[in-house]
Amino acid sequence: MRSKPLGLDLQSQPIVGRSRKRSLSVICTAADMNATCSPSGQTQTVTHEAITQLLVHGRIGEVERVTKETNVWVKINLDGTGVANSSTSIPFLDHMLDQLASHGLFDVYVKASGDIHIDDHHTNEDVALALGTALLQALGDRKGINRFGDFSAPLDEALIHVSLDLSGRPHLSYDLNIPTARVGTYDTQLVEHFFQSLVNTSGMTLHIRQLAGKNSHHIIEATFKAFARALRQATEYDPRRLGSIPSSKGVLSRS
Repeated sequence: MRSKPLGLDLQSQPIVGRSRKRSLSVICTAADMNATCSPSGQTQTVTHEAITQLLVHGRIGEVERVTKETNVWVKINLDGTGVANSSTSIPFLDHMLDQLASHGLFDVYVKASGDIHIDDHHTNEDVALALGTALLQALGDRKGINRFGDFSAPLDEALIHVSLDLSGRPHLSYDLNIPTARVGTYDTQLVEHFFQSLVNTSGMTLHIRQLAGKNSHHIIEATFKAFARALRQATEYDPRRLGSIPSSKGVLSRS
């Protein structure tokens, strides 16, 4: 017996990483791959080709930001496999972007050049601004996502807690006590500025708390790992929502 069609827009459904097949089975609950669904009130047969297309493309955001100080290109696939390809001319920032990709299972591509002969400030900031904008693009109308993410990541003696809400309302609450001014050549003040810039363009509410830690590298890396896992939770598809927007208002948008 064929299941009742679901009122979902198949073109905008988020399909998440390793749960893509499961998500598709939720989107079109039927005994075979030629399930009949009802996008926008019209009956449509979902073919093998349509399902393959959903699996391949994912939710992608791509941004180029060019100023007199920097030239930045960012691409992110929220439904990726953890591909990391970042070249910002700031080695420690590249290392942290690799954490975002690896632990969030996002495909993250970043190419940046800037006035690092002065310092890393402008490049660090503009990479984060572009990444936040790309995330905003990739999320689209945010139908069917969990919206909230919460994760605590240990790294040896360091323990960092991150909680976030893809609410459309930018806010950063930041409480890290990084004991040294630099990690390698990277100015540790730029960690807060990175997250503030990302929050401003993505429209997320982000809370970062240090529960333990003495080593600056460990504290910062645990922060990016916890952020990656929390963001992964928030962007993943909630099968019980059946494609609805996770808000009592019926809309989630950048304010």
